[in-house]
Amino acid sequence: MSDGLRVDLHVHSHHSPDSRLDLDAIARQLPYVGLRGFALTDHNTVAGHAEIPALRAKYPGTLVLPGVEVSTREGHLLVYGVSEVPPLHRPIDETLAWARERNGVSVLAHPFRIAHGAGRRVAETSPVLGIETRNGHSSAITNYQAEIVAARRSLPGTGGSDVHELSDLGRAYTEFPSGVTTAEEMLESLRGHRIEPGGRSLRFAARFRLGLRTGVLLLARGFRPI
Repeated sequence: MSDGLRVDLHVHSHHSPDSRLDLDAIARQLPYVGLRGFALTDHNTVAGHAEIPALRAKYPGTLVLPGVEVSTREGHLLVYGVSEVPPLHRPIDETLAWARERNGVSVLAHPFRIAHGAGRRVAETSPVLGIETRNGHSSAITNYQAEIVAARRSLPGTGGSDVHELSDLGRAYTEFPSGVTTAEEMLESLRGHRIEPGGRSLRFAARFRLGLRTGVLLLARGFRPI
């Protein structure tokens, strides 16, 4: 899909407890990293969705897909195209059913990551519509494991940088068909498997620094998990 549109499908703003990014800064940075848009997937909140209409008006042509990264009992799940937060910390099958009832698109986030990954059993059996196979905060090995499972199940793989700082943006992305111009068309491309993941995994030194940052933020939250 060499002539497609690149969109970062895993972005956190200041509405997440572990990010300070405002949406305007994200939108301004997009063309500098070769992106046409992003999905807003804050942790367990859709508070940032209220800012999307103004952002689209200010940056015409920028694709913004509303979503949420929800904490299920097994691990993190990305849900696109919903306007409310699913019930938190429920079994993942319940969350998936909730999303289907609202016509949302559910993608398993970084399933083989030790922290917040749902693990192999869920990756191999849960009725998700896709699996995140290129996560910009994950190692090449765990991304490859996700890719193998997605291929075995004939599920589409997605790419997202797991953005918490502006320097993360665009490390990983999902390529959509060139004719996509709206959030609904992005959702249809996801449902129809008309996407392709791309980008880079995170090397060891950067993962080590990320781990230190995550530990500091966890301490600041009083060890409350996301």
